[in-house]
Amino acid sequence: MERDILKIDEDLCNGCGLCVPNCHEGALQAIDGKVRLVSELMCDGLGACIGHCPEGAITIEKREAEPYSETRVMEQMISKGKNTIIAHLKHMKDHGETGYLQEGVGYLKGHPSELKFNLDEVLSEVHNSRSQSHSHSHSGGCPGSQAKVIERPEKVISIPVAGDQPSELRQWPVQMHLLNPNAPYLRGSDLLLAADCVAFSMGNFHNAYLKGKSLAIACPKLDQGLDVYVEKLTAMIDIAKVNTITIMMMEVPCCGGLLQMVRAASAKASRKVPVKQMIIGLAGNVLKDEWV
Repeated sequence: MERDILKIDEDLCNGCGLCVPNCHEGALQAIDGKVRLVSELMCDGLGACIGHCPEGAITIEKREAEPYSETRVMEQMISKGKNTIIAHLKHMKDHGETGYLQEGVGYLKGHPSELKFNLDEVLSEVHNSRSQSHSHSHSGGCPGSQAKVIERPEKVISIPVAGDQPSELRQWPVQMHLLNPNAPYLRGSDLLLAADCVAFSMGNFHNAYLKGKSLAIACPKLDQGLDVYVEKLTAMIDIAKVNTITIMMMEVPCCGGLLQMVRAASAKASRKVPVKQMIIGLAGNVLKDEWV
């Protein structure tokens, strides 16, 4: 399987940074007079930034979807300099990628002769940086689509009262166009793919159906670029290795597009995952609940 990923021609890039705010994942930053891709892991390959580059320095290339290797990224990134390394490590920290962060730091510590900067200074700046979720960053990325894991206690003893029902949402973002198949909250998860209207029709959506699952929402009638959804679902199966996919859709005919997308992705994927189909009535009742 191939994946789309950003490529920046540094000879053409003038460092204007016009592309940076249009990277939903915050994977682009202007550093040392050039725009850098500071995180291949979080680049979803949609190319929303391309049209904002006046120099034509950004393109999309296809690569084989090999397992992500922080070591290989570090091997290529060291030549970009100290500030790019700092931005990359901060990005891993902000997205909760503790394992990859440790792997990258381990590589740097193991190759001191290749470094043209003081590693202790780099680590100190990364360690003392505040997460972007708690600070306003000028490095780019839409705050509304910033990926984050919502931590919740495993066991909460409480008696919900009217108007105070606890949320079971464990991530952000949730819309399919904004989701990155490489996001940590998707890996090994049970994926709930829900039509936009489902949660509004069901009073018990969070507690009965969302709890313990990762979430993706979409509308096959109104959304554009549904082929992108198929590619993302394929990557969730093959790269994120989701355990199961539950499709929740309304009884209206247009919602059937969700099942078609999952079937198309399943046919392209190298792995097979169990798929459940749930059809919800307009009154919020479950009309069908079956494995397909």
